Amino acid sequence: MKVTLAKTAGFCFGVSRAVEMVEREAGSGKRTVTLGPIIHNRHVVERFAAMGVRTVETPGEIEPGCTVVLRSHGVPRAVQEELEGRGLEIVDATCPFVKRIHRIVAEAEARGRQPVIIGSAAHPEVIAIAGWCEHPLIFGDEKELENWLHGGEGRDEKPITMVSQTTGTQALWKSCCKILKKVYTNSEKFDTICRATEERQKEAIALSELCEAMIIVGDAMSSNTKRLAMICSEHCKNVSLVDSADELDRKLYSGVQSVGITAGASTPAWIIKEVNNQMSDEIRTETAAGEENFAELLEQSIKTLSTGEKVTGVVTSITPTEVYVDLGTKHAGYIPYNELSSDPNVKPADLFQVGDEIEVFVGRVNDVEGTVMLSKKRLDTVKSWEEIEKACEEKTVVEGIITEENKGGLVASVKGVRVFIPASQTGIPKGGDLSVLLRQNVRMKITEVNSARRRVVGSIRAVASEERKAAAEKLWSEIEVGKKYHGVVKSLTSYGAFVDVGGVDGMVHVSELSWSRIKNPAEVVSVGDEIDVFVISYDPEKRKISLGYKTTETNPWNIFMNQFKIGDVATVKIVKMMTFGAFAEIIPGVDGLIHISQIADRRIGKPEDVLSEGQEVDVKIIDVDAENKRISLSIRALLTGDEYDADGEDDE
Repeated sequence: MKVTLAKTAGFCFGVSRAVEMVEREAGSGKRTVTLGPIIHNRHVVERFAAMGVRTVETPGEIEPGCTVVLRSHGVPRAVQEELEGRGLEIVDATCPFVKRIHRIVAEAEARGRQPVIIGSAAHPEVIAIAGWCEHPLIFGDEKELENWLHGGEGRDEKPITMVSQTTGTQALWKSCCKILKKVYTNSEKFDTICRATEERQKEAIALSELCEAMIIVGDAMSSNTKRLAMICSEHCKNVSLVDSADELDRKLYSGVQSVGITAGASTPAWIIKEVNNQMSDEIRTETAAGEENFAELLEQSIKTLSTGEKVTGVVTSITPTEVYVDLGTKHAGYIPYNELSSDPNVKPADLFQVGDEIEVFVGRVNDVEGTVMLSKKRLDTVKSWEEIEKACEEKTVVEGIITEENKGGLVASVKGVRVFIPASQTGIPKGGDLSVLLRQNVRMKITEVNSARRRVVGSIRAVASEERKAAAEKLWSEIEVGKKYHGVVKSLTSYGAFVDVGGVDGMVHVSELSWSRIKNPAEVVSVGDEIDVFVISYDPEKRKISLGYKTTETNPWNIFMNQFKIGDVATVKIVKMMTFGAFAEIIPGVDGLIHISQIADRRIGKPEDVLSEGQEVDVKIIDVDAENKRISLSIRALLTGDEYDADGEDDE
């Protein structure tokens, strides 16, 4: 008699994660409770009870000061908010796949869509999902969905967003999708069946088609375990669901030539071992290499991995928070988000694709539950240390991201290695704000590496200094009078502005900043401004450059001459009153005179009788003295239509 053990039998990732979280809390000495059974397996629940972990059914049973673990099935939003409102310490062990469904239905309803859940309305997972929206619809099978769609009762015009219980079958899901598509063309369908569940079901079908008898190991209260038994029953007549080795019925496999064994996602490894102890005397297991006893196959499949060991696996699934890896063992391998990369902005999908073969470090191993936490970041860090040491020896430039600020300076992550940058080496002036570099990518040189103390020191200033020096040499080799540069204002003084034009600071005198008279450079530019300047003169020996900012193109007089001519009408602003008339600004930097005789169509005693400073009026340009840059304006010419000269005499 030969037996084939399903590779996917036993704990799935979500269950392993939840069990591990309860173990951690129980081991911390805290008073710990789980809201509902942490998973659907009485052996696990009893084991935790022996460790002092109580199971409660309602939030009201939880005493103040307790740590409450939310089970892998999740809880409705109202329950979570009630717990938070009571100030209890919450450890959320909800399966990440289930959490994703919570977000989908909540966001769908917020967008005005109707959430539809395919699953068992009495299942804790479905109850939790439904609790994240106000008006969910739940259908246990395709017939219920079809009756609602065609019956019309309770239906409205809202577009539908449909999800599935994670332990649902692909056959049911595809059937529901097909039915929905016939009625709703604008529906959203999210296949939220857990991939581990899907693979387990596929393998169960394959085994049950090949074997004369099937043994399903797991708690009868577990939905996915019962579903496995149901699926196997469709392809095999001899199917037995056993809670433990005590329930094995030898009559089931008596006289048969092949037996298949699988286990639900909530079945711990030790239960599978107990089943093996009962069967190992009689059954031999067929493997790819030949025959070996069931115990040997089981031990091989759940072989112990060592912390710090380098292993190779295949990516089987990617979520926004974790990557699942098949290590070819019974361990459910997963890489948490914070163990993916030293780059805090990286997304799992940026690094891997399903099917990729990757190398990782073994982080934390739980042989009892069959899980292993993996780390790609740590493996990358080991390789990065070698590169960091080489960069220090060869004085090459490396890139990193600034992750934190402390009293002494900044900390950067370079290929996953923590690098300290003293404040004096950041390139920020003494007393300046170092936080401006946080989360910025920077280039630096490694100045010290102490592997024993795991200490690395870097300098941004060293790179900036070398780059500035190289830029300065290039500038001095190419500089010439009249050459234009795009620079940055570095500092201001009472007599001008210093501008970095690429490794060298040049000075723009206050008289070269504006065509108008200014008292302070700050009236025109500010530190940090990017401006275009040109070389007026330079002294290579003294390393001094005089720069100009105002250009012929920006000369207000030239602008005026290009835009206006005698006889044009312009809107001007009165800026100064004199006894003989009023000065008016035509454009910034160019004023004209409205002689007292040109202010009105009658004689007036003084300009203030008609005009006031700041007033805008329309005038006619009656004369332009280009040589002396004087302009005569007239309001009277617009009122009477007559022409007058600047002295107020009639032209006739």
